[in-house]
Amino acid sequence: MSPAIALAVVVALLVIAAAIGIVLRLLDGRRRAGGHLRFDPADADSDRLGSRATLVQFSTQMCARCPQVRRMLSTFVADADGLDHLEVDLTHRPDLSTRYRVVQTPTTFVVDGSGAVRARFHGVPHRHALTEALAAV
Repeated sequence: MSPAIALAVVVALLVIAAAIGIVLRLLDGRRRAGGHLRFDPADADSDRLGSRATLVQFSTQMCARCPQVRRMLSTFVADADGLDHLEVDLTHRPDLSTRYRVVQTPTTFVVDGSGAVRARFHGVPHRHALTEALAAV
């Protein structure tokens, strides 16, 4: 293979990797539909959900952004009535990542009082999107 072709291949791979990174960054923190999932509070070692809604955070011990999300969700819970926050550590319960289709941490669910997942966020949720999701519950 000639050096020109090798250089062209390397440049093409770098461009593709940068494009994928930009797309993933743009999608990070945006609201997505919850689908037909139902969250069981027993999976978070809890016996109840919030009367209005529950913010369920899936995290791991090595997650760098999880403490930031935990603090943000705690401020939402402190400012609203009927809102609760549960955290599920997937390090100790990897089976839940398959059940709830969690592919990255942090992932946050907005769950209504009956356990239906109304919205989900991958990465750090945008504050306005989280506020809109809670208003819709």
